[in-house]
Amino acid sequence: MNKLRLAQLLTASIVALIIQISSATAQNQQNTQHPDSYVLLISLDAYRWDYPEVFSTPNLLKMAKEGVRAKSLISCYPSKTFPNHYSIATGLHPDHHGIVNNSFHDSKLGYYAIGNRKSVENSKFYQGEPIWVTAEKQGVKSASYFWVGSEAAIQGIQPTYWKKYSNKPTFEDKIDTVIHWFSLPEEQRPHLVTFYHYQPDWTSHDFGPLGKETQAVAEQLDSLIGVFVEKINTLPIANKINIIVLSDHGMADISSERYINLSEHLNKEWFSVITGGNPVYSLQPKPEFYSQVLDKLRKIEHLKVWERNEIPKRYVYGTNPRVNDILIEAELGWSVSWTDDRDKYTGGTHGYDNMLPDMRGIFIAKGPAFKNGFVHEPFMNINVYPIIAKILGLQPAKVDGNIEEVKAIFK
Repeated sequence: MNKLRLAQLLTASIVALIIQISSATAQNQQNTQHPDSYVLLISLDAYRWDYPEVFSTPNLLKMAKEGVRAKSLISCYPSKTFPNHYSIATGLHPDHHGIVNNSFHDSKLGYYAIGNRKSVENSKFYQGEPIWVTAEKQGVKSASYFWVGSEAAIQGIQPTYWKKYSNKPTFEDKIDTVIHWFSLPEEQRPHLVTFYHYQPDWTSHDFGPLGKETQAVAEQLDSLIGVFVEKINTLPIANKINIIVLSDHGMADISSERYINLSEHLNKEWFSVITGGNPVYSLQPKPEFYSQVLDKLRKIEHLKVWERNEIPKRYVYGTNPRVNDILIEAELGWSVSWTDDRDKYTGGTHGYDNMLPDMRGIFIAKGPAFKNGFVHEPFMNINVYPIIAKILGLQPAKVDGNIEEVKAIFK
């Protein structure tokens, strides 16, 4: 090879190397730059899909008129609080992210329960990748004022700012904290904030989904959303903030006259594991009692009973080992438990078939990313993760949600 040809090859190699280094540097800078958008995700526990119509909610309706609204937000199965908040955060069905109910059993980790601080803070229970972990991994700061999973270091990561759960802070306290976070200097400011409030769930459990007490709380929350939006509008970055208000599930009426006492049919000693709670339980009978248990359960009226391989495919449920071999679910409006105090089972509850209208929540959003006055057909809450990832310019993790199903909401 002559000297001229060798020099040309060396020059070409050096140029290619420089281009490769420059491209990698640019990509790295892009990943660590702050996005120009912000997302505030607000969850109102059990704010049923029809409350904006049946109650007086001028602020939510105004937000919908200025932005987008889904006719309803479809929960994952089971339509319980912890599974669905973590589905919203991860874009995965509970069967795939591991929080398969408000309480469950893991053969290696033991019992998980929403009131058990040790289990709630144990990252080993949480599978999948929450949106705040996706953000933090890509150099985008996040904050959480209560959200399922945010108190555990999932993949060793938590939001930059987070709070240990307590029902003591008022909604107004939480608003002030979020406004403070959005007012921080740019290098400290979160671009994603998740915000959870336990009402109207608490009230509607006691007084039913359409009780006057529930109405009062739902309308008060609407007023507080109005206050929240007003305060956000005073911020210098107001025109960059996308606000999403949603709920994890709906609520159905129950009555002590529609009650199944399992102890009248079964002996708890026949089971090695019993998890869940009204109206859905996951049962693991001891092998010697399996057939007997199944036979007795199937004779109980107003109770749906499935072995693991019989669970409806649309539930996307039962492949996770934390789901036991038998699943039972009361019919809508019916309650099921193990005690004879049926008088406790009044008001409202949730957890039923996630496709039932009573189990659906709200989705209302406004901001620079969204259309104005657009109404979308019902969609599943696993699509919220890809919505947020798109707004913030994040490379999403692998999820069950599909941005194609909701792309019509964007400008």
